[in-house]
Amino acid sequence: MRHWFQDRHLRSLLKNTSYLAVSKGIAAIGGLVTLAFAGRSLGVVAFGLLILIHSYAQAASGLTKFNSWQVVVRYGGPALRAGDEAGFRRALGFALGLDLATGVAAMAGAMLLLPLIAPAFGLPDALITPTILYCLLLPLMGAGAASGVLRLFDRFDLLAWQGTVTPNLRAVLTLVAWWQDWPLLAFVAIWFVTDLIGDLVTWAMAIRELRRRGKLKGIRPSLSARGLERGWPFAVSINLNSSLNTAWGPIARLIVGAVLSPAAAGLYRVASSIADAAQKPTDFLNKAFYPEVMRLDHRDKAPWRLMVRTMVLSALAALVALALVLVGGEWLLRVAFGEAFVGAYGVMIVLLGVPLLMSVSFPLPAMLHAVGRVNVPLVANMIGAAAYVGLVFPLAERFGLIGAGCAFLAGRMVMMIVMALAVARERRRIKNG
Repeated sequence: MRHWFQDRHLRSLLKNTSYLAVSKGIAAIGGLVTLAFAGRSLGVVAFGLLILIHSYAQAASGLTKFNSWQVVVRYGGPALRAGDEAGFRRALGFALGLDLATGVAAMAGAMLLLPLIAPAFGLPDALITPTILYCLLLPLMGAGAASGVLRLFDRFDLLAWQGTVTPNLRAVLTLVAWWQDWPLLAFVAIWFVTDLIGDLVTWAMAIRELRRRGKLKGIRPSLSARGLERGWPFAVSINLNSSLNTAWGPIARLIVGAVLSPAAAGLYRVASSIADAAQKPTDFLNKAFYPEVMRLDHRDKAPWRLMVRTMVLSALAALVALALVLVGGEWLLRVAFGEAFVGAYGVMIVLLGVPLLMSVSFPLPAMLHAVGRVNVPLVANMIGAAAYVGLVFPLAERFGLIGAGCAFLAGRMVMMIVMALAVARERRRIKNG
């Protein structure tokens, strides 16, 4: 394995991953402090309502937003390497237009829909107005184009720093709220302000980087994909795929709240947050892998070799993280959140299967994009989501939180199998062609 690290692409990927790992490690501590003090201050029911409000906005954003950073990397990167400044501006302008248009549409749709569906999720009438106001975040939420600029210019160090802003600021304010015994609406305000600041920081960093490189002038938001080969089909495909990916977690929590109770949604959120900690090494590699593999020619061995090596390294890191969570998970729930949250332990054990799956499957969407099979991840995601929806209601009603976790794991497993079969088929086609 030592000779793997002579590969400059793997070294570049690991360098960028290390930036993200440090920031996410710091952010994870802030996130744990936030959840612990919010849970202790509010109790299981009120904490569950807070999670439902936040999850509603996340789900609305996830279901509508284009993953526009991929547009910037896919079209802006080759344009810059070819010295095509106009092509770069078109790619970034298109990504900005997608962000703004879908953000405003998501905000309007989420605000209008909420009064109709709030009772289904156990959201009381008194919280409908605060939730509608929370949706004002949607035009900025995600900052896809801005994130794409930083990835394209290899500024993962800035992305790493930005990743610590929201969780750490939220942790400090939550600690104050716990100390002062603030009510639920104060926590909602804290979540709103810290989300807003985190998104604004991303945009500020991207604008600063563009100005520093002399590339800010002439960029205008646009919904025209002129000059971008298959720009709209690519954008729609990644939008649908990323929407499903992003929405899995928030929608799962909303479904748990609808089928079981807001308190169950709070327990599910705590369990998934701890299980997600085991997936962090994979997330770091994933964010660095896409830009790196898109620079390579898929007809060569280099991207396929990089895929296998990152899978192995990710699986090893995930197993270590998994073991730590398995050993200390119940103790962490009791000490950090209190005895009332120990009920999350069972579903947490089930959800730990998700990071293990993702540790070996995360390169698959990027590889399919690289070989031109952009729609396959979307189809796989839709099949997985259908499997999840088909399973979650009967399993949650029969087995409670553990059943909901099993449905989530099964849906992710189906999605991974479909993509793995497609990548294997493409690899054989390229090798034989």
